[in-house]
Amino acid sequence: MARESRTYQVQAIVLRHFEYGEADRILRLFTLEKGKISAIAKGVRKISSRKAGHLEPFTQVRLSLAKGRDLDIITQAEALKPRTQLRADLHRMTLSSYVVEVLDRFTYEEGSTPGLFRLISQTLDRLETLESPETAVRYYEIRLLNLLGYRPQLFNCIDCNAVIQAQDQFFSPLGGGVVCPACGRGRGEAWPIETDVLRYLRHFQRSDWKTVASLVVPDVINQGMASLTEAYFSYLLESHLNTPDFMRKIKGSSKDELESD
Repeated sequence: MARESRTYQVQAIVLRHFEYGEADRILRLFTLEKGKISAIAKGVRKISSRKAGHLEPFTQVRLSLAKGRDLDIITQAEALKPRTQLRADLHRMTLSSYVVEVLDRFTYEEGSTPGLFRLISQTLDRLETLESPETAVRYYEIRLLNLLGYRPQLFNCIDCNAVIQAQDQFFSPLGGGVVCPACGRGRGEAWPIETDVLRYLRHFQRSDWKTVASLVVPDVINQGMASLTEAYFSYLLESHLNTPDFMRKIKGSSKDELESD
């Protein structure tokens, strides 16, 4: 019987890292071959380390690893997509941190999920290059819900199955979809959802990226979509996400600076 190799290679995206000991880091990685894993990069915080620049958050990297007792050990790293612009621009960095946090919070170390790997990789690429990166985030949220098995019902009332009309509706996190005004009044947990916000969400859900990328989403609609999906994510996770509060603080600080000039 052939012995299982103690070394292996993966293509990974660095989600986050934690300082460990005097010179090491523990990395949370999302890989094409094994899904989400954790690994340790020994000595990576030393000035002489050649791996450090290849293991920054959002980087897509080819890794060689050796199996360890508790954590597998990164022995080699080669950056495939450094994505330096995501770390150089505060706005793009916070949006990237958000999409990474959502993926990290919803997934476990339970095996390969290539669809999720492709989605996060494509989204980070778009965040680095798009003039209006928020569109990529909204598309990511809808596609992520689909892949995780939480695709919301946006075209028919989840209670009476009536076709949703062009008017303000309700969204039920418990039922996972839109509720018509008549049924919504009987659902205490349902949130109001404006007609135009729902219209854009439906368009994002049924369209491919090429179609969505050409849209110019008004700020008020983008904010409405973001608020709804953030609340739905928090409901599904049974806890709040960290990055949205940070994004709001940054936006508030920028507004205060403009008003003081």
